[in-house]
Amino acid sequence: MRVEVYRDGELLATAASDADGRIARLAPAPLVRGTYRLVFRVPSSFVSRLEIDVTVAGPDRHDHIPRLIAPYARTVYRGS
Repeated sequence: MRVEVYRDGELLATAASDADGRIARLAPAPLVRGTYRLVFRVPSSFVSRLEIDVTVAGPDRHDHIPRLIAPYARTVYRGS
């Protein structure tokens, strides 16, 4: 799945998830404190895109953002 990272409407990075659905490095540089929009491109689905806004606490923090995707439903939560 392809994921795009935006801040203030500007595309900062694009990454693709691995076979486990994870992305080791979302952006080339650590994300500084602030609000970012993540756009998940969902292939072969009725809803082809999932957008969420997240607040990043700072570059020293590791955030895990699981998403559950079914053909007609989406949900996202903050992982541990």
